[in-house]
Amino acid sequence: MLKILIADDQALMRDGLQTILQLEHDIEVIATAENGEEACRLVAIHDPDLVLMDIRMPVMNGIEAVKKLREESPHTKVLVLTTFDEDEYIIEALASGAAGFLLKDIPTEKLLQAIRDASQGELMLPSSIAVKLAAKLASPSPAAGKFPSSRSRERTMDLKFTNREMSIIALMVEGRTNKEIAQLLFMSEGTVKNYISSIYDKIGTNDRTQAVIWLKDMTII
Repeated sequence: MLKILIADDQALMRDGLQTILQLEHDIEVIATAENGEEACRLVAIHDPDLVLMDIRMPVMNGIEAVKKLREESPHTKVLVLTTFDEDEYIIEALASGAAGFLLKDIPTEKLLQAIRDASQGELMLPSSIAVKLAAKLASPSPAAGKFPSSRSRERTMDLKFTNREMSIIALMVEGRTNKEIAQLLFMSEGTVKNYISSIYDKIGTNDRTQAVIWLKDMTII
């Protein structure tokens, strides 16, 4: 039985999520909170497996709550569920230790699967969010490092990745294997390998470690 805590400042959203989750045979909502501070206090009391965390809440927002829970209850997974998909929210939530970033318009069946997968340690990112995150990675920074090869700075600035490549880049930087990327993006492993080969060709390396290091260096945060 998965023990879930819901943190959202809107009573209607809290109640609706609780009703949906309680219908599942393997999920139990053990508490609800209306802000991040209350969520952290209730986590200490109830020790849930996973917290569904909104971002914009009074007293303490969801990002600060994720950071606090990572320190105080590192075994509790936090899945961000919000209306807002601004780049800074996505990056800060994941950097703070969130197990995923979902939008509230997600279909019920996908939300339920995301909760189950996140509780097992999977990183949950819808393709639309992965694309937004990867767009950051694909944007060259003035302080960016050199290419793994001897390509010029001018060539670096001319790099262009497709939306699908950017989705894959985001997951590569998170340390995902080809098999995991294929599962998260609903692709075959062979197709993922083909896309990664294209990415390698564009940045001038066939070494995954070098590629990931360079892609991280290109991130604007």
